[in-house]
Amino acid sequence: QAQLVESGGGLVQPGGSLRLSCAVTGVSLDYYAIGWFRQAPGKQREGVSCLISDGSTVYSDSVKGRFTISRDNAKTTVYLQMNNLKPEDTAVYYCATATDYVGKLLLHKLTPFAAADFRSWGQGTQVTVSS
Repeated sequence: QAQLVESGGGLVQPGGSLRLSCAVTGVSLDYYAIGWFRQAPGKQREGVSCLISDGSTVYSDSVKGRFTISRDNAKTTVYLQMNNLKPEDTAVYYCATATDYVGKLLLHKLTPFAAADFRSWGQGTQVTVSS
């Protein structure tokens, strides 16, 4: 069974950067997609980015051009590099696994970026963007 642990959150000023990490055990990133979601108080969990096993990436319109998803060579950690952060990026950030099939549907925009399609979740890490 997959276990995911997020880290790297914190307080940053607008325009700043943070890099989140998601350590993954129990599943192979050769066969699974990893998604990053975020949830602000009073709002639904929102899909942010997804990394598919072949290295293809998906980004929501709200973060495209500012966030970059990647993984280490050992394929045990997935990163979310967040640049030019805005106050509206403030949220708890989660990583989660999905089948590679779901990842490919996302890539080709054949399914919405929905939390219901993702299975194992980490505990989340808080990101606060404020001056």
